[in-house]
Amino acid sequence: MNAKRIARWFLLLGVLAGVGYLVYGKISRGQKKKAQITRQSSGPKELLVDGYVVKTSKLSNTLDASGTLQSNEVTNIQAEISARVTGIYFREGKSVSKGAVLVKLYDGDQLAQLQKLKTQKLLAETTLQRQKYLLSRGGVSQQETDVAASQVESIDADIALTESQLQRTQIRAPFSGVVGLRNVSVGTVVSPTTIIASIQQTNPLKLDFSIPEKYTEALKVGDAVQFTVASDRTTHRGTVYAIEPQVDPTTRTIRLRARVPNPNYALSPGQFAKVRLELSSTPEALMIPSQAVIPGAREKKVAIARNGKAAFVTVETGVREASTVQILSGIQPGDTLIISGMMQLKPNAAIKIVRMQKQAVVVAQGGTR
Repeated sequence: MNAKRIARWFLLLGVLAGVGYLVYGKISRGQKKKAQITRQSSGPKELLVDGYVVKTSKLSNTLDASGTLQSNEVTNIQAEISARVTGIYFREGKSVSKGAVLVKLYDGDQLAQLQKLKTQKLLAETTLQRQKYLLSRGGVSQQETDVAASQVESIDADIALTESQLQRTQIRAPFSGVVGLRNVSVGTVVSPTTIIASIQQTNPLKLDFSIPEKYTEALKVGDAVQFTVASDRTTHRGTVYAIEPQVDPTTRTIRLRARVPNPNYALSPGQFAKVRLELSSTPEALMIPSQAVIPGAREKKVAIARNGKAAFVTVETGVREASTVQILSGIQPGDTLIISGMMQLKPNAAIKIVRMQKQAVVVAQGGTR
Protein backbone atom coordinates (compact mmCIF):
# COMPACT_ATOMS: atom_id res chain seq x y z
CA MET A 1 0.00 0.00 0.00
CA ASN A 2 2.75 2.44 0.89
CA ALA A 3 4.44 1.88 -2.47
CA LYS A 4 1.25 2.72 -4.37
CA ARG A 5 0.74 5.91 -2.38
CA ILE A 6 4.29 6.96 -2.99
CA ALA A 7 3.83 6.35 -6.74
CA ARG A 8 0.68 8.48 -6.85
CA TRP A 9 2.44 11.27 -4.98
CA PHE A 10 5.31 11.22 -7.49
CA LEU A 11 2.80 11.30 -10.38
CA LEU A 12 0.94 14.25 -8.85
CA LEU A 13 4.17 16.12 -8.29
CA GLY A 14 5.15 15.50 -11.90
CA VAL A 15 1.86 16.87 -13.17
CA LEU A 16 2.13 19.94 -10.98
CA ALA A 17 5.68 20.54 -12.14
CA GLY A 18 4.60 20.37 -15.82
CA VAL A 19 1.73 22.79 -15.28
CA GLY A 20 4.01 25.15 -13.43
CA TYR A 21 6.54 25.07 -16.24
CA LEU A 22 3.87 25.92 -18.81
CA VAL A 23 2.51 28.80 -16.75
CA TYR A 24 6.00 30.16 -16.15
CA GLY A 25 6.80 30.03 -19.88
CA LYS A 26 3.64 31.85 -20.83
CA ILE A 27 4.24 34.55 -18.24
CA SER A 28 7.83 34.91 -19.37
CA ARG A 29 6.88 35.27 -23.03
CA GLY A 30 4.22 37.84 -22.16
CA GLN A 31 6.71 39.90 -20.23
CA LYS A 32 9.20 39.78 -23.09
CA LYS A 33 6.54 40.89 -25.58
CA LYS A 34 5.41 43.68 -23.30
CA ALA A 35 8.98 44.83 -22.92
CA GLN A 36 9.42 44.79 -26.68
CA ILE A 37 6.27 46.82 -27.16
CA THR A 38 7.44 49.23 -24.54
CA ARG A 39 10.79 49.61 -26.28
CA GLN A 40 9.07 50.14 -29.64
CA SER A 41 6.65 52.67 -28.22
CA SER A 42 9.44 54.57 -26.58
CA GLY A 43 11.17 55.07 -29.98
CA PRO A 44 9.94 57.33 -32.84
CA LYS A 45 7.09 55.98 -35.01
CA GLU A 46 7.35 56.60 -38.79
CA LEU A 47 4.19 57.48 -40.73
CA LEU A 48 4.07 55.88 -44.17
CA VAL A 49 3.11 58.49 -46.79
CA ASP A 50 3.14 59.20 -50.54
CA GLY A 51 5.34 61.98 -51.91
CA TYR A 52 5.44 64.31 -54.89
CA VAL A 53 8.51 66.21 -56.15
CA VAL A 54 7.59 69.73 -57.22
CA LYS A 55 8.49 70.51 -60.85
CA THR A 56 7.75 73.33 -63.26
CA SER A 57 5.53 72.77 -66.27
CA LYS A 58 3.69 74.82 -68.86
CA LEU A 59 0.27 75.96 -67.73
CA SER A 60 -2.24 76.74 -70.44
CA ASN A 61 -5.38 78.31 -69.03
CA THR A 62 -7.98 77.54 -71.70
CA LEU A 63 -11.71 77.99 -72.15
CA ASP A 64 -13.98 75.72 -74.19
CA ALA A 65 -16.98 77.08 -76.09
CA SER A 66 -19.39 76.13 -78.87
CA GLY A 67 -19.45 77.95 -82.17
CA THR A 68 -20.85 77.97 -85.70
CA LEU A 69 -19.02 78.55 -88.97
CA GLN A 70 -20.46 81.26 -91.22
CA SER A 71 -19.69 82.40 -94.75
CA ASN A 72 -17.48 85.45 -94.94
CA GLU A 73 -20.00 86.94 -97.38
CA VAL A 74 -23.40 85.52 -98.41
CA THR A 75 -26.33 86.86 -100.41
CA ASN A 76 -29.17 85.73 -102.64
CA ILE A 77 -29.02 86.29 -106.39
CA GLN A 78 -32.16 88.23 -107.33
CA ALA A 79 -33.30 90.43 -110.20
CA GLU A 80 -34.01 94.14 -109.80
CA ILE A 81 -36.75 94.09 -112.47
CA SER A 82 -39.42 91.69 -113.66
CA ALA A 83 -38.32 90.00 -116.88
CA ARG A 84 -37.82 86.68 -118.62
CA VAL A 85 -34.54 84.76 -118.17
CA THR A 86 -32.73 84.45 -121.49
CA GLY A 87 -29.39 83.06 -120.30
CA ILE A 88 -27.75 81.38 -117.27
CA TYR A 89 -23.97 81.61 -117.21
CA PHE A 90 -22.96 79.89 -113.98
CA ARG A 91 -22.60 76.26 -112.90
CA GLU A 92 -24.11 75.16 -109.63
CA GLY A 93 -21.58 74.67 -106.86
CA LYS A 94 -18.77 76.31 -108.83
CA SER A 95 -16.69 79.38 -108.13
CA VAL A 96 -17.28 82.67 -109.91
CA SER A 97 -15.33 85.93 -109.94
CA LYS A 98 -16.60 89.29 -108.82
CA GLY A 99 -18.42 91.09 -111.64
CA ALA A 100 -19.01 87.96 -113.74
CA VAL A 101 -22.41 87.83 -115.51
CA LEU A 102 -24.51 85.13 -113.86
CA VAL A 103 -27.96 85.60 -115.43
CA LYS A 104 -29.20 87.51 -118.51
CA LEU A 105 -32.75 88.84 -118.65
CA TYR A 106 -34.76 89.89 -121.72
CA ASP A 107 -33.60 93.37 -122.81
CA GLY A 108 -35.38 93.92 -126.15
CA ASP A 109 -37.52 96.81 -124.85
CA GLN A 110 -34.57 98.64 -123.36
CA LEU A 111 -32.46 98.20 -126.51
CA ALA A 112 -35.27 99.58 -128.70
CA GLN A 113 -35.79 102.53 -126.37
CA LEU A 114 -32.06 103.22 -126.35
CA GLN A 115 -31.89 103.19 -130.15
CA LYS A 116 -34.85 105.59 -130.31
CA LEU A 117 -33.25 108.01 -127.89
CA LYS A 118 -29.92 107.97 -129.75
CA THR A 119 -31.76 108.89 -132.97
CA GLN A 120 -33.60 111.73 -131.23
CA LYS A 121 -30.30 112.96 -129.83
CA LEU A 122 -28.78 113.19 -133.30
CA LEU A 123 -31.72 115.31 -134.45
CA ALA A 124 -31.58 117.49 -131.32
CA GLU A 125 -27.84 118.06 -131.72
CA THR A 126 -28.36 119.08 -135.36
CA THR A 127 -31.07 121.51 -134.34
CA LEU A 128 -28.83 122.97 -131.61
CA GLN A 129 -26.00 123.55 -134.08
CA ARG A 130 -28.40 125.32 -136.44
CA GLN A 131 -29.75 127.50 -133.65
CA LYS A 132 -26.26 128.49 -132.59
CA TYR A 133 -25.44 129.49 -136.18
CA LEU A 134 -28.58 131.58 -136.53
CA LEU A 135 -27.93 133.17 -133.11
CA SER A 136 -24.55 134.36 -134.33
CA ARG A 137 -26.27 135.97 -137.32
CA GLY A 138 -29.10 137.45 -135.24
CA GLY A 139 -31.67 135.18 -136.83
CA VAL A 140 -33.01 133.66 -133.55
CA SER A 141 -33.14 134.69 -129.93
CA GLN A 142 -30.96 133.36 -127.11
CA GLN A 143 -34.04 131.77 -125.56
CA GLU A 144 -34.67 129.61 -128.61
CA THR A 145 -31.06 128.44 -128.57
CA ASP A 146 -31.28 127.57 -124.85
CA VAL A 147 -34.41 125.51 -125.49
CA ALA A 148 -32.60 123.50 -128.17
CA ALA A 149 -29.64 122.91 -125.78
CA SER A 150 -31.95 121.74 -122.97
CA GLN A 151 -33.58 119.31 -125.40
CA VAL A 152 -30.21 117.66 -126.00
CA GLU A 153 -29.52 117.45 -122.26
CA SER A 154 -32.95 115.92 -121.63
CA ILE A 155 -32.33 113.22 -124.21
CA ASP A 156 -28.91 112.50 -122.61
CA ALA A 157 -30.66 111.96 -119.28
CA ASP A 158 -33.16 109.60 -120.89
CA ILE A 159 -30.30 107.66 -122.50
CA ALA A 160 -28.52 107.32 -119.12
CA LEU A 161 -31.78 106.08 -117.54
CA THR A 162 -32.31 103.53 -120.31
CA GLU A 163 -28.71 102.32 -120.09
CA SER A 164 -29.17 101.88 -116.33
CA GLN A 165 -32.29 99.81 -116.96
CA LEU A 166 -30.36 97.83 -119.56
CA GLN A 167 -27.64 97.04 -116.98
CA ARG A 168 -30.31 95.59 -114.69
CA THR A 169 -30.96 92.89 -117.26
CA GLN A 170 -27.48 91.53 -116.45
CA ILE A 171 -27.18 90.02 -112.97
CA ARG A 172 -23.52 90.01 -111.94
CA ALA A 173 -21.65 88.40 -109.03
CA PRO A 174 -21.34 90.96 -106.20
CA PHE A 175 -18.16 89.26 -104.93
CA SER A 176 -16.00 86.23 -105.67
CA GLY A 177 -17.50 83.06 -104.22
CA VAL A 178 -19.32 79.80 -104.85
CA VAL A 179 -22.79 79.77 -106.37
CA GLY A 180 -25.32 77.37 -104.87
CA LEU A 181 -28.20 75.49 -106.47
CA ARG A 182 -30.32 77.49 -108.91
CA ASN A 183 -34.09 77.71 -108.68
CA VAL A 184 -34.94 78.94 -112.19
CA SER A 185 -34.39 77.92 -115.80
CA VAL A 186 -34.10 79.74 -119.09
CA GLY A 187 -37.55 81.08 -119.97
CA THR A 188 -38.64 81.63 -116.38
CA VAL A 189 -40.18 85.03 -115.71
CA VAL A 190 -38.58 86.37 -112.53
CA SER A 191 -39.42 89.31 -110.28
CA PRO A 192 -37.42 91.13 -107.61
CA THR A 193 -38.76 88.65 -105.03
CA THR A 194 -37.55 85.57 -106.95
CA ILE A 195 -34.44 83.91 -105.45
CA ILE A 196 -32.47 82.63 -108.41
CA ALA A 197 -29.65 81.11 -106.31
CA SER A 198 -27.30 82.04 -103.50
CA ILE A 199 -23.63 82.97 -103.58
CA GLN A 200 -21.27 82.49 -100.64
CA GLN A 201 -17.67 83.40 -100.02
CA THR A 202 -16.19 80.44 -98.13
CA ASN A 203 -12.53 81.46 -98.00
CA PRO A 204 -12.05 82.78 -95.47
CA LEU A 205 -14.89 81.79 -93.11
CA LYS A 206 -16.29 83.45 -90.00
CA LEU A 207 -16.52 81.63 -86.68
CA ASP A 208 -19.18 82.91 -84.26
CA PHE A 209 -19.09 81.78 -80.63
CA SER A 210 -20.00 83.06 -77.17
CA ILE A 211 -18.20 83.02 -73.82
CA PRO A 212 -19.33 83.84 -70.24
CA GLU A 213 -19.19 87.53 -69.41
CA LYS A 214 -16.60 87.00 -66.65
CA TYR A 215 -13.98 86.27 -69.32
CA THR A 216 -14.62 89.51 -71.22
CA GLU A 217 -11.38 91.13 -70.09
CA ALA A 218 -9.37 87.98 -70.83
CA LEU A 219 -9.92 88.17 -74.60
CA LYS A 220 -9.08 90.84 -77.12
CA VAL A 221 -8.98 91.35 -80.86
CA GLY A 222 -6.07 89.44 -82.37
CA ASP A 223 -6.19 86.48 -79.94
CA ALA A 224 -5.84 83.05 -81.52
CA VAL A 225 -8.53 80.37 -81.31
CA GLN A 226 -8.47 76.65 -82.02
CA PHE A 227 -11.45 74.51 -82.94
CA THR A 228 -12.49 71.15 -84.36
CA VAL A 229 -15.49 70.03 -86.38
CA ALA A 230 -17.27 66.71 -86.58
CA SER A 231 -16.20 66.00 -90.17
CA ASP A 232 -12.52 65.51 -89.29
CA ARG A 233 -10.08 65.43 -86.38
CA THR A 234 -7.91 68.23 -87.64
CA THR A 235 -7.36 71.18 -85.31
CA HIS A 236 -8.21 74.36 -87.22
CA ARG A 237 -7.12 77.85 -86.22
CA GLY A 238 -8.49 81.34 -86.50
CA THR A 239 -8.04 84.86 -85.16
CA VAL A 240 -10.56 86.97 -83.25
CA TYR A 241 -11.28 90.17 -85.19
CA ALA A 242 -14.52 91.46 -83.66
CA ILE A 243 -16.18 91.42 -80.22
CA GLU A 244 -19.81 92.31 -79.58
CA PRO A 245 -19.82 95.34 -77.26
CA GLN A 246 -23.01 94.27 -75.44
CA VAL A 247 -23.49 91.29 -73.12
CA ASP A 248 -26.54 89.17 -73.88
CA PRO A 249 -28.91 89.87 -70.93
CA THR A 250 -30.56 86.45 -71.27
CA THR A 251 -27.52 84.14 -71.38
CA ARG A 252 -24.99 86.52 -69.78
CA THR A 253 -22.54 85.77 -72.56
CA ILE A 254 -20.62 87.90 -75.00
CA ARG A 255 -20.37 87.10 -78.69
CA LEU A 256 -17.07 86.98 -80.56
CA ARG A 257 -16.22 86.50 -84.22
CA ALA A 258 -13.02 85.03 -85.63
CA ARG A 259 -11.72 84.83 -89.18
CA VAL A 260 -10.73 81.31 -90.30
CA PRO A 261 -8.61 80.60 -93.43
CA ASN A 262 -10.17 77.93 -95.64
CA PRO A 263 -7.88 77.59 -98.69
CA ASN A 264 -8.74 73.94 -99.37
CA TYR A 265 -12.47 74.41 -98.72
CA ALA A 266 -12.33 71.64 -96.10
CA LEU A 267 -14.74 73.58 -93.90
CA SER A 268 -18.33 74.46 -94.74
CA PRO A 269 -20.63 77.23 -93.50
CA GLY A 270 -23.09 76.07 -90.86
CA GLN A 271 -20.80 73.46 -89.28
CA PHE A 272 -20.74 73.12 -85.50
CA ALA A 273 -17.34 73.91 -83.99
CA LYS A 274 -15.81 73.01 -80.61
CA VAL A 275 -13.79 76.11 -79.81
CA ARG A 276 -10.83 76.29 -77.44
CA LEU A 277 -9.43 79.63 -76.33
CA GLU A 278 -6.08 80.06 -74.62
CA LEU A 279 -6.70 82.73 -72.00
CA SER A 280 -3.14 82.80 -70.68
CA SER A 281 0.04 80.73 -70.68
CA THR A 282 2.68 80.32 -67.97
CA PRO A 283 5.79 78.49 -69.26
CA GLU A 284 7.16 77.55 -65.81
CA ALA A 285 4.22 77.11 -63.46
CA LEU A 286 4.37 75.13 -60.21
CA MET A 287 1.46 72.69 -60.40
CA ILE A 288 0.83 70.26 -57.54
CA PRO A 289 -1.93 67.72 -56.81
CA SER A 290 -5.01 69.32 -55.27
CA GLN A 291 -5.04 66.92 -52.31
CA ALA A 292 -1.69 68.31 -51.15
CA VAL A 293 -3.26 71.68 -50.25
CA ILE A 294 -4.58 71.97 -46.69
CA PRO A 295 -7.28 74.69 -46.59
CA GLY A 296 -7.51 77.00 -43.59
CA ALA A 297 -9.64 79.86 -42.38
CA ARG A 298 -7.16 82.54 -43.49
CA GLU A 299 -4.40 80.73 -45.33
CA LYS A 300 -3.55 77.55 -47.16
CA LYS A 301 -0.71 75.20 -46.33
CA VAL A 302 1.15 72.20 -47.72
CA ALA A 303 3.22 69.57 -45.94
CA ILE A 304 6.75 68.99 -47.18
CA ALA A 305 9.33 66.39 -46.23
CA ARG A 306 12.55 67.71 -44.67
CA ASN A 307 15.16 65.27 -43.38
CA GLY A 308 12.58 62.57 -42.69
CA LYS A 309 10.19 64.89 -40.85
CA ALA A 310 7.04 66.76 -41.83
CA ALA A 311 7.00 70.56 -42.06
CA PHE A 312 4.03 72.80 -42.85
CA VAL A 313 4.46 75.75 -45.22
CA THR A 314 1.98 78.53 -46.05
CA VAL A 315 1.37 78.87 -49.81
CA GLU A 316 -0.49 81.14 -52.22
CA THR A 317 -2.56 79.38 -54.87
CA GLY A 318 -3.42 80.47 -58.40
CA VAL A 319 -5.24 78.67 -61.21
CA ARG A 320 -7.15 75.61 -60.03
CA GLU A 321 -8.53 72.72 -62.06
CA ALA A 322 -9.97 69.31 -61.30
CA SER A 323 -6.83 67.51 -60.07
CA THR A 324 -4.10 70.15 -59.84
CA VAL A 325 -3.59 73.65 -58.47
CA GLN A 326 -1.01 76.31 -59.25
CA ILE A 327 1.28 77.51 -56.44
CA LEU A 328 2.42 81.12 -56.70
CA SER A 329 4.61 81.28 -53.59
CA GLY A 330 5.71 79.23 -50.60
CA ILE A 331 7.53 76.30 -52.22
CA GLN A 332 10.27 75.81 -54.78
CA PRO A 333 10.99 73.27 -57.53
CA GLY A 334 12.61 70.20 -56.00
CA ASP A 335 10.64 70.30 -52.73
CA THR A 336 9.01 66.98 -51.80
CA LEU A 337 5.34 67.32 -50.90
CA ILE A 338 3.40 64.89 -48.72
CA ILE A 339 0.17 64.01 -50.50
CA SER A 340 -1.29 61.26 -48.27
CA GLY A 341 -1.94 60.73 -44.57
CA MET A 342 -2.67 64.42 -44.12
CA MET A 343 -5.01 63.85 -41.15
CA GLN A 344 -2.29 62.07 -39.11
CA LEU A 345 0.47 64.56 -39.86
CA LYS A 346 1.87 66.85 -37.21
CA PRO A 347 4.79 69.28 -37.30
CA ASN A 348 8.15 67.47 -37.06
CA ALA A 349 6.40 64.07 -37.27
CA ALA A 350 8.65 61.25 -38.50
CA ILE A 351 7.65 60.10 -41.96
CA LYS A 352 8.70 57.55 -44.51
CA ILE A 353 7.89 58.03 -48.20
CA VAL A 354 6.86 54.72 -49.72
CA ARG A 355 5.71 55.93 -53.12
CA MET A 356 6.42 58.94 -55.33
CA GLN A 357 3.64 60.23 -57.57
CA LYS A 358 4.56 61.29 -61.09
CA GLN A 359 3.73 64.72 -62.46
CA ALA A 360 0.53 64.91 -64.50
CA VAL A 361 -0.08 66.86 -67.70
CA VAL A 362 -1.63 70.18 -66.79
CA VAL A 363 -4.20 71.98 -68.93
CA ALA A 364 -6.56 74.14 -66.91
CA GLN A 365 -10.12 74.37 -68.23
CA GLY A 366 -11.48 77.81 -67.55
CA GLY A 367 -9.45 78.02 -64.33
CA THR A 368 -10.22 80.55 -61.60
CA ARG A 369 -8.29 81.99 -58.73
